[in-house]
Amino acid sequence: MKRKLAILLFLATYNLYSYAQNNSSYTQNIDGTKLSFEMKAIPKGTFDMGDDQGNPDEKPIHKITLDGFWIGTYEVTWDLFEPFLYKDYEVTQSTGGKVPPNVDAVTRPTKPYLDMTFGMGKEGHPAIAMTHYNAIQFCKWLYERTGVFYRLPTEAEWEYACRAGSTSKYTFGDDEKNLGDYAWYVANSDGVTHKVGEKKPNAWGLFDMHGNVSEWTYDQYDEKFYASSPQENPVNKPTKLYPHSVRGGAYDDEAMAVRSASRLASDPTWKQLDPQIPKSNWWFPEAPFVGFRVVRPLTPPSKAEIDAYYDQPPIADK
Repeated sequence: MKRKLAILLFLATYNLYSYAQNNSSYTQNIDGTKLSFEMKAIPKGTFDMGDDQGNPDEKPIHKITLDGFWIGTYEVTWDLFEPFLYKDYEVTQSTGGKVPPNVDAVTRPTKPYLDMTFGMGKEGHPAIAMTHYNAIQFCKWLYERTGVFYRLPTEAEWEYACRAGSTSKYTFGDDEKNLGDYAWYVANSDGVTHKVGEKKPNAWGLFDMHGNVSEWTYDQYDEKFYASSPQENPVNKPTKLYPHSVRGGAYDDEAMAVRSASRLASDPTWKQLDPQIPKSNWWFPEAPFVGFRVVRPLTPPSKAEIDAYYDQPPIADK
């Protein structure tokens, strides 16, 4: 019996590994709702992270090995984010018109005092201007809805997924003339976000890794971290409110800022006009250029590790 169970466990693990290695995608239905989102599997591999020709914080180039994982095909849209944001809206999206008690217990963002779409569009558009803490709490909401552990990508995972095997400035090469085929940025966006998935995907089937909105990673931003980064599955675990690493560049960025290796640090000025004291844990009213996409690790963490990830209390912002 024990041998049979061991064989079944091995086969299950092998099949899950093969699933990711074969770059299979899946659609995650959000239980109890009409909503779903797509995930792409990213194979285990080694890549050169950074850019010696880029900004100082992108140096030195260093070799990183990552386990396989899944990452969102698209940036998280308002269609998915609003049910988390507004309980009354979640009710309308829930089959039977009810929200399960475990889902209802998840702490929701305070309702913003202004239109957080900034008039740029909602349906199909990336959700924007949420804090790092807000993005993680959305992942917790997904976990309660689906039973699947979702989280923010590490900075290394994000760059690896963006590069999709490339070693050039952009996922498609070095020629900026082709950037408009893959990205919404300052030269073609008209100063607004656009619906996700309208440009070409990278080689691993991921859309808008360059431009549209910048994307949260889990990591604390440290301009010198690359010099001491672990070689396997690195993560610079955050311990401070500022800064966190943001990747990918946005609709209002120049071509240089939407490169695969380009890094951005979150900044308290993104809340400068917030009239609340203390300032909101949930919103960056002056960062309409920031969004995120989610990751699912190949090996699920323990329940204790999941709770520790989701249940870190917010750090007060003066």
